[in-house]
Amino acid sequence: MIRRKFSPPRPRQQMDSSLAIVNIVLLLIFFFLTTGSLSNSTTVTVTLPETSELPLDLLPKPLLTIAVDGTLSLNGEQIERGTLAEALVDDPRLHILADKEANASDLFALLAEEALVAVEVRLVSVHRKEEVQ
Repeated sequence: MIRRKFSPPRPRQQMDSSLAIVNIVLLLIFFFLTTGSLSNSTTVTVTLPETSELPLDLLPKPLLTIAVDGTLSLNGEQIERGTLAEALVDDPRLHILADKEANASDLFALLAEEALVAVEVRLVSVHRKEEVQ
């Protein structure tokens, strides 16, 4: 008879996951360091887009024009403040042509006063040629 020698079962080797956890933590640290430095940037410059040589009658409609003195005109007709929402009942989009030097907070305040509901607002800019004398 042949006798077999039985050895006790060897314990299974478990994977060491500590290296993978360290890699993940380092990647997260690098991610937050890089994104944090971008969001803390204090100098953000915005260049305004300008349209060149576009006739005013080809501008999109409805077009709200805000003059330097604050008067409003919708598609060339002067309107009073507070009546813009009634005039835009059937239009889901409003194009705004404001002066380049206009204050953005004044524009936001005007739009908040008008209580526009479900209206997409787009800014339109026009390049005006300076006349040389």
